[in-house]
Parts: sequence; C-alpha cells; structure tokens
Amino acid sequence: MRDTFVRTLIDLAKANKNIELITGDLGFGVLKPFWEQLPDQFTDIGIAEQNMTTVAAGMALEGKTVFTYSIGNFPTLRCLEQIRNDCAYHHANVKIVCVGGGLVYGSLGMSHHATEDLAILRALPDVVVMAPADLVEAEEATRAIAAYPGTCYLRLGRGGEKRIHEKIDAFQIGKAIKVRNGKDIAIFSTGAIFEEVDEAREILKNRGYSPAVYTFPTVKPIDRDVINDCSEKFDLIVTCEEHNIVGGFGGAVAEIMAEKGNRKASLLRVGLNDTYASVVGNQKYLRDQYGLSACKIADKIEEKING
Repeated sequence: MRDTFVRTLIDLAKANKNIELITGDLGFGVLKPFWEQLPDQFTDIGIAEQNMTTVAAGMALEGKTVFTYSIGNFPTLRCLEQIRNDCAYHHANVKIVCVGGGLVYGSLGMSHHATEDLAILRALPDVVVMAPADLVEAEEATRAIAAYPGTCYLRLGRGGEKRIHEKIDAFQIGKAIKVRNGKDIAIFSTGAIFEEVDEAREILKNRGYSPAVYTFPTVKPIDRDVINDCSEKFDLIVTCEEHNIVGGFGGAVAEIMAEKGNRKASLLRVGLNDTYASVVGNQKYLRDQYGLSACKIADKIEEKING
C-alpha cells in the first residue's frame, strides 16, 4: 500500500505544485522517489511529529495541500492535540498518513501498534477517516483526500496486501464497496484485515454458510445506506477491524444500527477486545493470538450463529 500511495502522490504533486509531503525522519526507502522528483515539495521535519503537524497546518492555511507521513501511532497519537487544535479546528487542508496500521509493527511492541487510531481520529469533528483494504482502494483514497477540502486521516497497511479489485468505478469518500454476494450473513471489513476476512469467508463457505462481504474504505463518514440496507436483509452483520472494538469501525456500525428502529440483523464485532497486544511477534502471529486470523474469525461467526 505504501508504495502505491507514494506513486499516486507523485502523480498528483506533479500536476499540482501546491501539494507538499512532510515526513518525520523516516520512510526513506519508500519516499525517495518523491524527493528525487519533487525536492521543492518535500520536507523532512525530523523526529518531531508535533512540530510536523503544526508546520503542516501553517502551510495549509497559506494555500498548500499537505500530507504528513509516519508509522504507527507517531503521526496520530503523538501529536493528537496539534491535529485537533491546529488542523481540524481550522478545517486545514492537512492529510495525515499512517503507514503500518494495526499490528503491522508487531515485533516492536505496543508502542508501535496503531490499534486505537480509528476511534480517536473519528471522534474529532470534521475529520475524514479512511482505511483502504488493498492497492486499488489505497490509490483511490489518496486521490480522494487530495481533492477533499479539509483534514483527513489515511491509514495504510505496510505492503504485500492482497489485491481485491481490478478497478473501482465512481469511488467516493463515505461509500462502502460490495466485494462478494451472499445471504444470511454480511461481513463488513475495513483496512488490510480484509485478507483474513476473505479467507474466513472461504472457510465458512466450506462449512455451509454464504456470507456477503463489503469493504469500508471510509470509516468516517460511514456509509449509512449500506448499513441500514444490510440491517434489513441479513440475520447477522459482522464487523472486522485490526483495531480495538471500543469506538472503532465496529462501534461506528453499531451506532447506525442502534439508531435504526426496524432491523433484522444482530451484530458481532471482531477486533481487539479492549486490550493492548502485549505479546510480541509478527503481524500474522499477533492476529492469531488476538482472534483476528481467518480461522478464528470464522469460528467466532459460527459460534455467534449457533448462539
């Protein structure tokens, strides 16, 4: 995803000299093509993410479209007050990009895990929150937030994500995408956890179930129409996220379902169950440890179906 993001941003920045990229002293292997081709639109601010965000806000208020880039929690939780006060409050045209959402940097421990970011950023008024599931969604989301007038958060995986779409027609901020048809069960997914979700669907098919699957590249604004429609059509809606279930994507879906008076579906939220990932290991290992592997997602869904 990160390579796709950088390639897309280079194309956009070549066409628009007001686009700027700021990094917090990392990402050199990935960002090198940008600064080589567009040195006057690139700034390495150093290991100073709070300053990076304030500088980005100032540039944005002078007419620039500014992308800030760092890993895990560094561009979000480390500088939350600056995002709130300097960017969101002023509707500044700042795009906060996190590479390594969820448990990507698993072996570095919980300080590098981004597992509360969706909840915290979506709580800020006037901030768009996006978590694409594959390379195509990542490209479309990058183009969409570059054109969006205001503060946005883009949560990326690291690399090697499974390609879902050949192309997406009429991609829009705030719209979910149906990936698989099904009946009785609808699985909603956001971010790179989709690879586990799609495998879980195959496991469930082999057990005699037929889940529909939707990706939600936008967590805020959430697609109310799809949620309400599926609430009427399906017996069970399952949300999957590489994130704490408290306040995150599942929480956003729960809010919409709770407000809908006439609905058929019940809800199962799959994610980190109000805990930090205290175990150390790679992303695949941690997903399995915390119930986010394909097999464990399928088991949780079947257990919910069977009461």
